[in-house]
Amino acid sequence: MNGLQRCQGAGCTESANLQCPTCLNLKIPGSFFCSRDCFRANWSTHKHIHEKTYIPKFSYTGTLRAVYPLSPKRQVPQHIERPDYADNPSGVSKSEQVAKVNAPIKVLNEAEIEGMRKVCKLAREVLDIGAATIKPGVTTDEIDRVIHDAIIERDSYPSPLNYYEFPKSVCTSVNEVICHGIPDQRELLEGDIINLDVTLYHNGFHGDLNETYPVGNIDDESKKLIRTAKECLDKAVECVKPGFLYRNLGTVIEKHAKANSCSVVQNKAIGTMKPGQCFTIEPMINLGTWRDRHWTDNWTAVTDDGKRSAQFEHTLLVTKKGVEILTAGKNE
Repeated sequence: MNGLQRCQGAGCTESANLQCPTCLNLKIPGSFFCSRDCFRANWSTHKHIHEKTYIPKFSYTGTLRAVYPLSPKRQVPQHIERPDYADNPSGVSKSEQVAKVNAPIKVLNEAEIEGMRKVCKLAREVLDIGAATIKPGVTTDEIDRVIHDAIIERDSYPSPLNYYEFPKSVCTSVNEVICHGIPDQRELLEGDIINLDVTLYHNGFHGDLNETYPVGNIDDESKKLIRTAKECLDKAVECVKPGFLYRNLGTVIEKHAKANSCSVVQNKAIGTMKPGQCFTIEPMINLGTWRDRHWTDNWTAVTDDGKRSAQFEHTLLVTKKGVEILTAGKNE
């Protein structure tokens, strides 16, 4: 081993040179602990890494392939506030289930709005940090590490981590992946496209956004797809104001996508927009069919025909006069 590693023990910040023997046999990288006591204390969580060393028999629709094993689950220091599913073995969010029963979108008070502004600002910072690492030869697992560390540095929790057992801290959706791609050991290739979907949890609020990026030089068709996806989001955002029907956002998005020979993965919402409501818009735009298929990891959703997909997402606040883009970039 070249030098000391960071201990994988929960909340541990010690240097480490003791590696899990099972991980050594299975050739799983990065499973270092500072002591045998720390290793034993974390065994109940760590052992699940060994269950994910097989190469699943996915029903692939395009050229993308998962590259296993996944790296060990990244740890979050104990002092950081967690959502209710973070330490739940099943990853089930009870608060989310309650919210779904109370279907209408909540109208936030001023304190809650400020909480959303803060978390969305942090999420934008983290996405930009992750995006700066994108280049040929970088693995999506390395992007996950960079984003995980950036979230921790902001005293926040990476919302995807353990959400219904999602194993990583960000969703990385490459080429034909529509959404929920799991970061792994595959290196990005010149000509790929990749979507980074960042959500973080801070002071009781989740901030969510995503963007699609080129990896080096991409073909004209992929450029058109990315441009169309961004334009679909922009046109939908322009509609946000009190009194506008949520379901009509899909009509606006679909019209622009079809005009550019693309299809849309639709999700019809209900209700009328009111000041103080906070929600996301994330058009999922495909070069081919809108129909999807899931890999057997239970998360990765891909286009049924293997053609490329792109999306962009903002978290938005309905104001009395229109809309505030809480996750806006510098040029928005």
